Amino acid sequence: MRNSYYDLANQVVLVTGGASGIGLAQARVFLEQEAFVFTVDCQLGDIHQHEILEQAVVACKNRFGTITILLNTAGILDDYLPLHKTDETLWDNIYETNVKSTYRLTKLVLPSMLKNKRGTVINMPSIAGMIAGGGGVAYTMSKHAVAGFTKQLALDYAAQGVSFKGIAPGAIKTAMTQADFEGDGQMAEWVADETPVKRWANPEEVTELTLFLITPQASYLQGAIVPIDGGWLLK
Repeated sequence: MRNSYYDLANQVVLVTGGASGIGLAQARVFLEQEAFVFTVDCQLGDIHQHEILEQAVVACKNRFGTITILLNTAGILDDYLPLHKTDETLWDNIYETNVKSTYRLTKLVLPSMLKNKRGTVINMPSIAGMIAGGGGVAYTMSKHAVAGFTKQLALDYAAQGVSFKGIAPGAIKTAMTQADFEGDGQMAEWVADETPVKRWANPEEVTELTLFLITPQASYLQGAIVPIDGGWLLK
């Protein structure tokens, strides 16, 4: 149901990772708010990722004329592996998907935002971009990189009308975290118990924060990495 508070009619939203999880939930809620939504989802280790992203931007602009909101949501985990168990292939896949795709897509979209002097980019650093322990060494590296990328872009372009923000989810029930619930589900139970609110969140809870971050009421938030983690970072 459309909520006039958000006023997203005629906004054009490009979402990565839109096939499942948080990205899919974001796409659905922006459609409900009558925005134009274009999604893209690359496979793990896709050697043609750069071309796919370029084609997505071109197709989105051809269809809707411009892109006013970019949601860099796609990401993959690394099974919480420490360095001595992380081979170079895994390291490269995590970097390519979590960091380089964010760099590539933002660089493709940014020129038109600067030209129009408006636009919002929301990245997804995760709590692993703020602390250790939210993933293995490769995932933690990648999310710290996304957090730094977000902050530097915010500093560089705040005066030019383009807003950069980050969301740092904690334990969210998605296909990416499904392994925690498999078997006897002890990992999922442990995560819930370690979270101060004692539960996992649904992707829709992240979408509500996403919606707020693109409103005029959130325009003074520039470069902020906003946790939605059930209090995990309080520990």
